[in-house]
Amino acid sequence: MATKRKSKGAYMISAVAEMYEIHPQTLRLYEREGLLRPSRSEGNTRLYTDEDLERLEFILSLARDMGVNMAGIAIVLQMRERMEEMNRQMQGFVDYVRTEMLTRMHEQAPQPGLVTLRRPFGVTSREPAPHGTGRKKVS
Repeated sequence: MATKRKSKGAYMISAVAEMYEIHPQTLRLYEREGLLRPSRSEGNTRLYTDEDLERLEFILSLARDMGVNMAGIAIVLQMRERMEEMNRQMQGFVDYVRTEMLTRMHEQAPQPGLVTLRRPFGVTSREPAPHGTGRKKVS
């Protein structure tokens, strides 16, 4: 559900209700249920940010398009928040591993002017075994 809106704004409840064609009481209910958390002005007026509107669009999509009830919406939102937190933690871990690897690679880098010698893999020639014994002739 894409709705045209101004960027970086704070919207009062009546404007949001009109933009999304819902009753202001529905927005109050969503707040009471903990689905939305609009900020408040000094006069205690609800102010909805762009992030609040994105969340509202998701809520309305679940309710209108998929028929999810309030309890289901709360569970979906909670799972979504957990997944986002897990993604942040995983990204932090990936960044840590990348930094560690680069640090260790830098520490183990050969010094300029030195040549790294590698040991050859031990390939030895074998003399043919006498009379199929499978053993090497000892001299």
